[in-house]
Amino acid sequence: MKRLAHRRVEAGGEGQRIWLAFGGEADQPWLKPLRRGFRHCFAALADEAGWTVLEPLSGRLLVARLPVPAGFDLPGFYRRAGLSVLGPFAPGLPRARKLPAFAPFTCVALCRALLGPDAPFAVTPYGLFRALGGTESRRSRKKVLTAG
Repeated sequence: MKRLAHRRVEAGGEGQRIWLAFGGEADQPWLKPLRRGFRHCFAALADEAGWTVLEPLSGRLLVARLPVPAGFDLPGFYRRAGLSVLGPFAPGLPRARKLPAFAPFTCVALCRALLGPDAPFAVTPYGLFRALGGTESRRSRKKVLTAG
């Protein structure tokens, strides 16, 4: 069963909103088999005070509150940088489980955790992108960064 959207919210909606960004090159050997342009994902959370980025890196989690105005178009900035961006999504509500999840901590696991227990199953960034209804654009990153 393919979900075309997962708890999407209006762009001007109240409360936290989540955008997921997909991209990346193979800077680690185990990333090379993954689809080019979908070797990593991370999340940006918007609230009334501004933007917070959650970036799972190799061996650590980077959480940064960005020094930009609350109205800054961060998803647009990421798109102009050549990343694929999906959102906004509403953060998932907590749900009790009988057993803890037995999965490695990956960028996909972090993004799925933010979406909540009803997030679509995915193992790779591209799998999550497709499960959330994303479609690839064939834009060249070089053309995007050097355009007008």
